[in-house]
Amino acid sequence: MSARTSGRVNVFGIDIDRVTLQSAAVRLTDWVEQGERNCRYVVTPNLDHVMLYRDSPALREAYGEASLVVADGWPLVTASRLFRKEHPLPERVAGSDLVPGLFSEIQRRGATRRVFLLGAAPGVGDCAAAAIHRRWTNVEVVCAYSPPMGFQDHSEENHKIVNLINEHSPDVLVVGFGAPKQELWLKQHRSQIQAGVALAGGATIDFLAGRQKRAPVWMRKMRLEWTHRLMTNPRRLAKRYARNFLGLPGLLLNERKNASGKIVRNSN
Repeated sequence: MSARTSGRVNVFGIDIDRVTLQSAAVRLTDWVEQGERNCRYVVTPNLDHVMLYRDSPALREAYGEASLVVADGWPLVTASRLFRKEHPLPERVAGSDLVPGLFSEIQRRGATRRVFLLGAAPGVGDCAAAAIHRRWTNVEVVCAYSPPMGFQDHSEENHKIVNLINEHSPDVLVVGFGAPKQELWLKQHRSQIQAGVALAGGATIDFLAGRQKRAPVWMRKMRLEWTHRLMTNPRRLAKRYARNFLGLPGLLLNERKNASGKIVRNSN
């Protein structure tokens, strides 16, 4: 595979893999089939993550250790097309699409794979597990665990979570803590976790459970999914989206100055 296909391109200071949804799902399934338990993990930056990334050395370190970085946000894809004309990102790869895409690729190949769902509110993981079993018959959810509030600050609870994951030795670990908690947690505990691949999935568990509804397909195609999320959850998202939109012009101006079109080799 050529550097053009397998490389990364830098957008808003983040090195992002130039992959499609399908090629990302294939790559993750290939890793799963290797049978290793070294917990390669995936992060899915969007515009909000970019804002957090700029001000957080710890988050930059977490991104630096990720084995796959996919663009979960049209502003990142659009910026790559405006300023990296030779090597743009091929498409948006949302985390909420990548997890189902991975399950579909696992289903297509036929072998049963084990999945651990970590995060979301109590009971949501169980609902997601039931929905997964109905849709992908050879994807086996072996455990769904919802940690208590503030768990990340308590070593005993984190030790319990790691032990619970390792007891089940999943092929796929889906972590739904929200950013940047999920990325920082994976970076901190990756070396202790015995799992094939882990995905920082945000609200993916809620979507799979049907507790949150994604935008209609036409809105996603029109790049308006953010408006649907804002309308359905204004209290939580209004301030975040306002901050992001106010910061976007400055990001674009800086990106224009720094654009080089350089492809970065991905050694993971």
